[in-house]
Amino acid sequence: MSATITLYNTLTRKKEALRTGRPDQVTMYVCGPTVYNYAHIGNARPAVIFDVLARLLRHEYPELIYARNFTDVDDKINAAAAAAGVPISTITNRYIDAYHEDMQALGVLNPDLEPRVTEHIPAIIALIQTLIARGHAYVEQDHVLFHVPSYPEYGRLSGRRTDDMIAGARVEVAPYKRDPMDFVLWKPSTPDLPGWDSPWGRGRPGWHIECSAMIGQHLGTTIDIHGGGQDLIFPHHENEIAQGTCAHGTLYCRTWVHNSFVTVDGQKMSKSLGNVLLVRDLLGQAPGEAIRLALLSTHYRHPLDWNMQRLATARQTLLRFYTSLAKAESVTIPEQIPPDQLVLDALRNDLNIPEALVRLRKLLTLLDNADADELRTQAKSCLLNSASLLGLLQQAPQAALSALGPPAATTLLLDNSQVNVLLAEREQARQARDFAKADVLRKQLEAAGFVIRNTAAGPVLQPAAKELA
Repeated sequence: MSATITLYNTLTRKKEALRTGRPDQVTMYVCGPTVYNYAHIGNARPAVIFDVLARLLRHEYPELIYARNFTDVDDKINAAAAAAGVPISTITNRYIDAYHEDMQALGVLNPDLEPRVTEHIPAIIALIQTLIARGHAYVEQDHVLFHVPSYPEYGRLSGRRTDDMIAGARVEVAPYKRDPMDFVLWKPSTPDLPGWDSPWGRGRPGWHIECSAMIGQHLGTTIDIHGGGQDLIFPHHENEIAQGTCAHGTLYCRTWVHNSFVTVDGQKMSKSLGNVLLVRDLLGQAPGEAIRLALLSTHYRHPLDWNMQRLATARQTLLRFYTSLAKAESVTIPEQIPPDQLVLDALRNDLNIPEALVRLRKLLTLLDNADADELRTQAKSCLLNSASLLGLLQQAPQAALSALGPPAATTLLLDNSQVNVLLAEREQARQARDFAKADVLRKQLEAAGFVIRNTAAGPVLQPAAKELA
């Protein structure tokens, strides 16, 4: 029998003991990427967070069935394929492969299932037919729409009133809707767009119905955990609940888990600011394990501000761990020593990874101070088995140290205020046409791990990275 795991349930707005349909099994579905571009650091955070949760669940339960999907048909994908003059599969396969490469570099294990939308069109059509038959969806002007007023509980997950949601920017108003909140389940495709035959004509699915259909096909009508980023709560997950509940008349999901946002130097990531950080760019600057540790350094429900100091700190922390592990490399690890109880307690308590990391540092101290072979064996085994739950410290020490390198020799560590002062001074020098001083300041920022991009809004700092091939 598993020890109690508590998770913050977005639906009830409180921490709750995890409930499962079967005592020996957990089902978990996490919304994966829409594959039209490379993964950025915001995409990486849920992948890493739910990888840790999956590791914990596998430790606690005999069986976990973990599904993370790929959205491989979407208007952005269609546009990219049209611009390149290739089928959408050419675009999606390219970026699915890239996503796998990036996540593997971050130590993210593959989920059990990776369903793709385009492989589930029959299941999507069948689910839509069920919603129509039950009076929750209707056909209008070659579209099929979910009728939101047919589900009185709509808005419970997001905590929004229907009137407020109608006024929101993400609600599409169209003449064929019976209610402004109704959303598309199926839409027609013109000859130049991807499409599939259906009872309502050639078309393609709406975004929200896709996940509900894939969940139903692979995990059943009620799942234990549904995860994703906070930005998916409304409308995506709100609409999923409505579809799944109305189609099957059962509870859709027991526990909803959402990670908070990622900002970059205190600002929201956006193309206009030039601060969208791609994982593969960061991998040119630091090993994947350092990026992973930086992503885990803030509790998953709190916003995480990405900056160079955070990454430098993660690198130094790993150097400290692997230096000690290298000294104890000859110590053989027995398999029977379990993870540390306090690490497990922290993870069971709403995935409190920062607290677990604090405990790992104490376990490292025990290893450093062990003065007998038996104590060194126990300390090293406990440290590594505990760290494995976080996906950390599993490399050969010498290889890890070689990849991490000595950051102090190549990187100037500056806090945010110092970096901002240097950037402002450089801009003042440029305005005064003192280009020699501006160049000196630019080199100082580069030594701190930054490059400067000039945008319409002014100069913006980005992490230095190797150019993509």
